[in-house]
Amino acid sequence: MTPVRIDSPDDPRVAAYRDIRERDLVGRQGLFVAEGKVVLNILFSAGRFEAQSVLVLENRLAGMAETLALAPPSMPVCVASAAVMDGIAGFPIHRGVLAIGRKRTPETAGDLLSKLGRRALVLVLVGISNHDNAGAIFRNAAGLGADAIFLDPTSCDPLYRKAIRVSVGAVLKTPFAVFDEMDGFVAQLSAAGFELIALSPGNGQDIREATRPDRLALFLGTEGEGLPPELMARMRTVRIPMAGGFDSLNVAAASAIALHAFR
Repeated sequence: MTPVRIDSPDDPRVAAYRDIRERDLVGRQGLFVAEGKVVLNILFSAGRFEAQSVLVLENRLAGMAETLALAPPSMPVCVASAAVMDGIAGFPIHRGVLAIGRKRTPETAGDLLSKLGRRALVLVLVGISNHDNAGAIFRNAAGLGADAIFLDPTSCDPLYRKAIRVSVGAVLKTPFAVFDEMDGFVAQLSAAGFELIALSPGNGQDIREATRPDRLALFLGTEGEGLPPELMARMRTVRIPMAGGFDSLNVAAASAIALHAFR
């Protein structure tokens, strides 16, 4: 591929990269931003999402050769100086590597469930609205062998720029789907043979003593409030024992411990 030189932030060929933080808030009409070499390696190699273009800082281009070799030969690679790149994005891009990806038609929760094997471990995120937590949970899921992640409608978009960055690209390789309504999804999980387990800071079985079923759906709730009591009443609850005087961990840290215990 032949790099395209960009000398002005107003160049229409990089319009999709303009004012990144503002567009984080207003949306990108089916597109997303990926940052950094490691994330782009996953974007190009995992094959779950299509990369539309890349914008690279001029002094990073040579070091990106192996990564860019994974991309489609016809994909535009734009190169700019630091001043021009910062002018395009609206703030300093310290990693010097950006890509625009295109979202796929969302997979339904039912379709994703139907693809899972006889032995499967999935996470169900309820009210996880913090992008740092969502990204870290996806990273934990990829590193500790979860098969899929399901999100309720109140959880944040995993393809938000910060969530992708915090996940170190795990969002781009870990299968996920958003379900519309809790009662219906719980019924789908039960019909598919999943045992439902809620992670709770309160009463529940010590996670070190919990047995792992072949098909496990582990529910994680938002910081502070946790999972709704009426939802936890419908499933087995487990807890991570805490030192005296402290009641809980950050949900992302808790997810790592729980995944390690059940993997």
